[in-house]
Amino acid sequence: MAAVSVLGAGSWGTALAILLNNNGHEVALWSIIEDEVNLLNDTRENKSKLPGIHIPDEINITNNLKEAILGKDMLVMAVPSKFVRNTANLMKEYVTKDQIIVNVAKGLEDDSLYTLADVINDEMPDNPVAVLSGPSHAEEVSRNIPTTCVAGSKDHDIAKKVQDIFMNSDFRVYTSSDVIGIEMGGALKNVIALAAGISDGIGFGDNTKAAIMTRGITEISRLGVAMGAETQTFAGLSGIGDLIVTCTSMHSRNRRAGILIGKGYSLQEALDEVKMVVEGVYTAKAALDLSEKYKVEMPIIREVNEVLFKGKDTKKAVEDLMIRDKKIEYKK
Repeated sequence: MAAVSVLGAGSWGTALAILLNNNGHEVALWSIIEDEVNLLNDTRENKSKLPGIHIPDEINITNNLKEAILGKDMLVMAVPSKFVRNTANLMKEYVTKDQIIVNVAKGLEDDSLYTLADVINDEMPDNPVAVLSGPSHAEEVSRNIPTTCVAGSKDHDIAKKVQDIFMNSDFRVYTSSDVIGIEMGGALKNVIALAAGISDGIGFGDNTKAAIMTRGITEISRLGVAMGAETQTFAGLSGIGDLIVTCTSMHSRNRRAGILIGKGYSLQEALDEVKMVVEGVYTAKAALDLSEKYKVEMPIIREVNEVLFKGKDTKKAVEDLMIRDKKIEYKK
């Protein structure tokens, strides 16, 4: 048995806390929001994000960060990507260097263009950092629906520890050393899912979505490899696997936001309707900046940025993608 704290009581953090508790570990679930902690303790249910899912009484739900960190073997960071640095900065007062930090958020830091593992390393350089990613909706994991993810760390022993702590008969975990590839797949698929949702909202069909997904994973892998990732990672769970589930499922808040934008909603109206963090919106600009930094062509990412932040008509964005210069699909 391990002592594990999940930092962030959103849908994913709550689902993972329940999973870890079911695996027999000593689990704490932390939120910085006192009212949220009080409500979760009173109802033992995350009614707004995981309705109908009971949070076991054994899970200690707290807003005391020191209490959540001290004495734990593993700290799972499940806060939205834009809060990762601030949370890591708060954590480092209490963290000891033997504690494993596992990032399960998906995104990029806008200003630095760092991956989230790099952000954590920047704030807590003495701690081993791992990532956990893959096609894994919280709504399904919390209901024990078979799911498969990948644990990534440059240190195989650390990745193996993450695998051992999280894996059970419903939640299969593979290991990988390609942290950059895992993180880039997890972050950028959200932007492609916005594009897929926009296509659905406009009223386009399966052909269009298949094209967006296929060319989308090409863009993701192109940038990832330029940043040092392994090509095969993007054919795996954190690449095409996560892209498929995020582009096709109504559990996907990125796809849902895209559908609304495709129907004519403004970006803010779409975010207000979804009522949850839409990570692709926060990642889109950083992805475009990285494409320019590494001189990588990413036309879908570029058009999503035009739609989100410059008010470009969605149908015009699709048209501009379709009439680009003729290309060879793959060069030998």
